[in-house]
Amino acid sequence: MPAIESAPTPQRVAVVGAGMVGLATAWFLQERGVQVTVFDRTGVAAGASWGNAGWLTPGITTPLPEPAVLRYGLRAVLSPSSPVYVPPRADARLLRFLAGFARHSTASKWRDAMRAYIPMNRRAFEAFDALAAGGVASMTNEAKSFIAAYRTDAERSVLLDELGHIHAAGQEIEFDVLTGAEAREVEPSLSDNIGAAIRLHGQRFVNPGEYVHALADSVLARGASLVTGADVVDVRDEGAGVRVLTSAGADERYDAVVLATGTWLGELGRRFGIRTVVQAGRGYSFSVAIEHVPSGPVYFPAQRVACTPLGDRLRVAGMMEFRSAEAPLDQRRVLAIAEAARPLLRGADLDARVDEWVGSRPCTPDGLPLIGGTRSPRVFAAGGHGMWGITLGPLTGELLAEQITTGRQPTELAPFSPLR
Repeated sequence: MPAIESAPTPQRVAVVGAGMVGLATAWFLQERGVQVTVFDRTGVAAGASWGNAGWLTPGITTPLPEPAVLRYGLRAVLSPSSPVYVPPRADARLLRFLAGFARHSTASKWRDAMRAYIPMNRRAFEAFDALAAGGVASMTNEAKSFIAAYRTDAERSVLLDELGHIHAAGQEIEFDVLTGAEAREVEPSLSDNIGAAIRLHGQRFVNPGEYVHALADSVLARGASLVTGADVVDVRDEGAGVRVLTSAGADERYDAVVLATGTWLGELGRRFGIRTVVQAGRGYSFSVAIEHVPSGPVYFPAQRVACTPLGDRLRVAGMMEFRSAEAPLDQRRVLAIAEAARPLLRGADLDARVDEWVGSRPCTPDGLPLIGGTRSPRVFAAGGHGMWGITLGPLTGELLAEQITTGRQPTELAPFSPLR
């Protein structure tokens, strides 16, 4: 672990952001004896942490930019019903992000980024297990089945090729290749339109909102303060400490600050050298009743629709919408997901949707998160995980807490420098 510039070991740290990443960082800082205050402009799990699919899938945690994205086509991404949507009137910031994303959507850059993910993926479950052992009340669920389902063998070949690339990059994942009939034996909720499938092994899932609230409860029970309902409007490194100011008038000094603000990471991080565009990749979800609740996640990759059993209902999620994080929920996206899933699920009441939701995944042009130190030895960043903030959030928190308290950068974090 290479040494980096560091301030004295901090005793009081402010964490800005009460999603999975921020709260996991707070929890692991507490493990190292640090007093923590968590700030969030809305509340716990109010952003991308609440309504996502809740998959814990290090086996398929891969860089979002990939060659297939370039083949998708301009006409497709401009359609409001497309699984990947870009508004026709993109602003300069979004165009900058898309240009960088396109540059990184090559086979060689995908392999480089995949190699950066592998050490994190190997340790992802360890961090969840540490949280469970430390008293976080919400458990992870073993995916008794995790089915990626397709209409045809030809559609399935795309994921088989990707699994081959994942294996070639050095990451192991076990899977079975199934016929449609075999997939329905495992998962009766699949319709007769499913003609081919892949069953992944060794993955888990959670109810993300429930889990993040349990994590917050644990952080608070261990002595942290939680400040909600006010924006952190400024962070100032004053040499002897870092001053945090909020829109409600709070003005406090801390030994260090962690910026875990997701899509808004650049707003506070820019003055500390973070130049990477963090773009909202908005995802949508809703919940429905279904005759047979699946025993694990069901994925329709060709339609980019992810389904997760949560209690007696099924959460259906999808869409990658590159537009402003502040834009309201667009009902066309919800309907597009429902219509994509309708012919593929058996017994799902897709017209009686509840908990319709949109949240902003923080995406970077190279598909890698921003984790580590900034130009200030007292200001750290943790964000830009794209679709993998739930899977990698706990390990991000554990490794960043180590860096903050020891001044040494864990080797796993080397590719994710916020200053790259």
